[in-house]
Amino acid sequence: MNTLVFDGRSGASGDMLLAALIAVGADRSALSPIEDALNLSFSVDTTVKNGIDSTTVSVLLDGESHDTDSPTSHTNSHEPHDEHDHSHDHSHSHDHSHVGHAHEQAHPSDETDPGHTHTHTHGDNTPAEGHGPHRSYTEVISIVESMDLPKPVINNAKGAFRRLGEAEAKIHGESLDSIHFHEVGADDAIADITGTMALLFELNPDRVVTTPIAVGGGDIEMSHGIYPIPAPAVAEIATDAAWSIQGGPIEAELCTPTAAAILAEIADGVDYFPTLNTTHSGYGAGKKTFPHHPNVLRATVGTSGDRLPRERISVLETNLDDATPETLGGLQQTLKKVGARDVSIVPVTMKKSRPGHLVKVIVRPEDAERVAYTLATETGTLGIREHGAGHRWTAHRSFETVSLEHDGETYEVAVKVATTGSGAQYDVSTEYDDAAAMAEATDIPIREIMRRAESVVHDRS
Repeated sequence: MNTLVFDGRSGASGDMLLAALIAVGADRSALSPIEDALNLSFSVDTTVKNGIDSTTVSVLLDGESHDTDSPTSHTNSHEPHDEHDHSHDHSHSHDHSHVGHAHEQAHPSDETDPGHTHTHTHGDNTPAEGHGPHRSYTEVISIVESMDLPKPVINNAKGAFRRLGEAEAKIHGESLDSIHFHEVGADDAIADITGTMALLFELNPDRVVTTPIAVGGGDIEMSHGIYPIPAPAVAEIATDAAWSIQGGPIEAELCTPTAAAILAEIADGVDYFPTLNTTHSGYGAGKKTFPHHPNVLRATVGTSGDRLPRERISVLETNLDDATPETLGGLQQTLKKVGARDVSIVPVTMKKSRPGHLVKVIVRPEDAERVAYTLATETGTLGIREHGAGHRWTAHRSFETVSLEHDGETYEVAVKVATTGSGAQYDVSTEYDDAAAMAEATDIPIREIMRRAESVVHDRS
């Protein structure tokens, strides 16, 4: 299985994730549709952080490619502030919004990076950080959906923004649709999230994992007051992530909400770096330089053991005591049309010992509201519960058509094949309707037809 490992012990930010993916082999051209949609450019460069040769990515407003391989008109003697500004020296402050918080982050003036290996001029190229209007959650989702990107990229980006929105809504006691993003609704944050998902799609690992994410330590100053690190949004996002966070190793903010949302959407957690036959490794650098701590995110690609694919889900359920058999019989098809992944109907005993039914529906979180509305209108239920089940592990499923001969006639029978993430086949199952149709025409028992069809698929593998 092809596995991508992020080493989270130095923290993470959106630009560090972009840079780490490019450093480990993702094709930078995957970012072109995002540049076209947002009128931005991704500037890819290199630097040395505490002796480690690393890749950097900056988001600029000019819309032109700005990769550099040689010095140009002047030396870039300092690094522009970016989302991953860890330092919190109180020499002066400026607004640094975190997921809707006016996060007035105090920090020293930009530091010289003595290890910077490339020089270039910005001219009219303005860093995009913070530029663009404060957008609502629904406005951000509309922008993402309008981009000319593969559907998995759009879905992953929407999932990350949903995590940000849900964290912000819970922190402020508001609804998701009423939330207005500040910095993470700006163009550069949209670029960071969609760009990371596009590079990940291009790299195409079977699995993504991260070691525990370092969040740093100390305090951050926001418009609502001074808060301990991690920032409230990072702490909230981490509650629904498959990985863990840890304090330290320095007194600074090391994990941004944008990075936390991205990693929560794409990565499983591991306590230690997994056993891996390594093929590529690379480092994505943040903008700041610390005296004794390399401000880099390491990414490693290699092959590891097999596993089942994992996806994020929620579970909807409602109790019905007056639904007709016809209504219940049609729910499977009706709910799956609007996004349900699976529907179960369980007989239960309800109040006054009346027979009823418990309807349980597995959905992707982004489909939950639409499926819940359909469930209510189809059944007349007065209430639907949502349980944040977290994740489920599922097989890759495909169908193969088998041709079976009998008395000179050929019959087509479909067989469902279940495989692991690496493509290893572990189960086959004949479609009952096809087997029943052949049984009716031939008087062969259904069990025998299913056995023959499955034997053909096993022999193929």
